[in-house]
Amino acid sequence: MAGWTFGRTCVACTLAALVVVGLLALTHAPDPATSAVVVDPLVARPLQPMIDATPSGGVLRLEPGLYAGPVVIARPMVLRGRSGVMIDGGGVGTVVTVEADGVTLRGVAVRNSGDRADTLDAAVRVTGQRAVVEDNVVEDCLHGIVLQQSSGTYVRANRIASKDVPEEGRGDAVRVWYGRDNVVEANLATRVRDGISVQAVGNRIRDNRVHDSRYGIQLLHGDDNVLSGNRLIDDAVGIMAIASDRLVIEANLIRSGRDIAGQGVILKDSGRARVIGNDLFASAQAIFIDASPSDPEDINLFRDNRFVHNGTAVAFHSDLAGNAFEANRFVGNHTEVVVRGGGTALRNVWRDNEWDAWVGFDRDGDGIGDTPFEVWSWADQIWMDVPEAQLFRAAPSLTLVDFVERLAPFAAPRLLLRDSSPRLVRAARPTVEGP
Repeated sequence: MAGWTFGRTCVACTLAALVVVGLLALTHAPDPATSAVVVDPLVARPLQPMIDATPSGGVLRLEPGLYAGPVVIARPMVLRGRSGVMIDGGGVGTVVTVEADGVTLRGVAVRNSGDRADTLDAAVRVTGQRAVVEDNVVEDCLHGIVLQQSSGTYVRANRIASKDVPEEGRGDAVRVWYGRDNVVEANLATRVRDGISVQAVGNRIRDNRVHDSRYGIQLLHGDDNVLSGNRLIDDAVGIMAIASDRLVIEANLIRSGRDIAGQGVILKDSGRARVIGNDLFASAQAIFIDASPSDPEDINLFRDNRFVHNGTAVAFHSDLAGNAFEANRFVGNHTEVVVRGGGTALRNVWRDNEWDAWVGFDRDGDGIGDTPFEVWSWADQIWMDVPEAQLFRAAPSLTLVDFVERLAPFAAPRLLLRDSSPRLVRAARPTVEGP
């Protein structure tokens, strides 16, 4: 009897175990009505066969787990993940390459690309047209998202960090090369080399945040690009534009205060830019103009910008003409303007700006000062003409020399700029905030 009882108990246990296993199998069995793929979160599963099995125009939904790359998407499709989906490139090459037109990559994390700069190893490379790369996380990849001759592509709301190496060894968060009508918006890049690098024309770069990197946005031969609403904080340079004409730089917030040489916006060999409504603060130089424009008729317009607490608000490499500063606000800057090489800024247009350093009256009440605002260079022209002397620009000795020079000049001062219609204090825009 005892043996029978033991045997009956074992049979019951076995049947119960089989029922549990069956229920688990039913729970994890793929639903034929969906294309979701379930994997063990601790074991990487090859992703390429799943992509190849997805029909053209189909949707591949990935459940949380680890997937092995690199992979190539060669037909139109949607690859969609959610929290917990990770594609690992194994440290070789680019993790996800998009060759087909009309591909969407959304909601996945991508990590562990190769580290070769010559092959532009990246998390995602798009060579197809009209792609959407949205709401993804990139970590431990050399470059983030590379658009290579891709047009009409949206790169939106991605979070990107490069490899944990010194800055010069990192890659860019987003690179746009020879493509137009692309939109790069609402991405967050931290600790990369350059946040957004553009060698292309006719793209929109808007509402991105780039922190603690070399250049927030860099353009090379990047005509007709629109840069708006970006927050570029604690980068070495906020925006660097080289040989890039007809730019629109509007409503950006730039604080390049990471080091003593931080610069907000640099224009080099660039003309017909419209720099409007930006907040430029806490930089060594808010604006640096180098040989821009190359043709004085290709006027760069700076209007309604706010220059606050910078070392130098506007610096010129030389005294070339072709820049117009209108209706800007200059507050709390150490120096309003610097011109290298003994030149002046008089060949540029200055009008209707608000200067906190202006002292005068407005007898007719029209909001415009009765006397012009002028910036003269006295003893302080020493550090303007000799860059090495900037170390002493705030020293008591140089301040005393400058004071004595103004009382009894022993050398002719130099007039750097004249705004014939300085404006009185206007209603301030909201206070600048950090990242």
